[in-house]
Amino acid sequence: MERTQQVLTSLRPPRAQRLVVVMVGLPARGKTYIARRLSRYLSWLGYRTHLFNVGVRRRERIGAQQTHEFYDPANADGVTARRAMAHEVLTEMLGWLREGGEVAIYDATNHTRERRNMVRTACEREGHPVLFVESLCDDEEIIASTIREIKLKSPDYAGVDPEAAVRDFSARIAHYQATYETLDSWDGSFVKLVDVGREIVLHDLRGDLPGRLVRVLMNLHIVPRPVWLTRHGESECNLDGRIGGDPELTRRGERFAVRLVEFFDAHASRDDDVQVWTSALRRATQTARHLPAIPVVWRSLDEIDAGVFDGMTYAEIKAAHPDEFRRRQEDKLRYRYPRGESYEDVIQRLEPIIIELERQRSPTLVVTHRAVLRCLYAYFMDLAPETCTRLDVPLHTIIELTPNAYGCDVRKIPMDDPVVEVG
Repeated sequence: MERTQQVLTSLRPPRAQRLVVVMVGLPARGKTYIARRLSRYLSWLGYRTHLFNVGVRRRERIGAQQTHEFYDPANADGVTARRAMAHEVLTEMLGWLREGGEVAIYDATNHTRERRNMVRTACEREGHPVLFVESLCDDEEIIASTIREIKLKSPDYAGVDPEAAVRDFSARIAHYQATYETLDSWDGSFVKLVDVGREIVLHDLRGDLPGRLVRVLMNLHIVPRPVWLTRHGESECNLDGRIGGDPELTRRGERFAVRLVEFFDAHASRDDDVQVWTSALRRATQTARHLPAIPVVWRSLDEIDAGVFDGMTYAEIKAAHPDEFRRRQEDKLRYRYPRGESYEDVIQRLEPIIIELERQRSPTLVVTHRAVLRCLYAYFMDLAPETCTRLDVPLHTIIELTPNAYGCDVRKIPMDDPVVEVG
């Protein structure tokens, strides 16, 4: 199989680029949810990213379960303590950037111009551009849902009666509302998200990286839905242990394609607009051909391009090209097959797929290949890119991912006996 070599590393901005993302918003507006999503996305792309959360530091320093009085702007001791912890986390963040960090996310309310100016001045003094991301929400239903589903499960209210916790947290929000100042042009570069993305306001954005983050922010939502990932059914190349190629399914692979229909019928509601995505390779399209939904074919989901080694076994590569085999074993993430791709290249070309998966509000079934699934799984599970090359993704297994506020629930559903593979 011949495929045009894709030069993808040029999509990545220079490693020297730095950015500080500063979250802004009242409590229960999804700031930490957004911050975690941005951190996961950037880490997956290979940026050295770290999330700095002032609330976590507060719990470490003075303990959880501070009542709403601690957040009262008239409480001088509380104001002093919160300011000190904000400074402490800011100092730690700047130190991390000096040591080689690339993107820092500073997660706190940052609800006044004075507090935001403190952060921005400290960052710009060291040459780090700042992007503010504000989450605004006046929808009482969304706020109430956030309080009950997320905040009441936090350490701040462990063991507290739910109704009492709601009253206390609502009073905490009211303290912040009393002094809240929304972003304006005085703050510089910013993105405002209104009511979980119903409206987005952009101001003075500069550079490639903020533009990439906007694409993520535009497609975030909190609607629960499953994402089903699976490899194609067994192919002739799987039997021979050959990489790449464009073979057809074996009889066993065809049986999996039929069983995939049974899974689809059992798990996909007829009321849902279920999406089915496949790669453009035959073993993937054949696996999805019996499904009731018309598959969408994405070339971005094609297997990693093995270049001149396409169609060979690893034993054959080791015998004929021992130096190449050794280099691959030493760094599978960055090793690029001659005239082919590396795992890093695959991650880069999967970026539009990730953005589209984030946008989907209905269940999505993705039928693709092992290297691609490793990269997709690493994204959803917030795993370092270096780990994805070692992930076990057996044939004839459905991986069900259900994104939630702070991560992703996972369930693996075997459809028949897995085969043992090398690679």
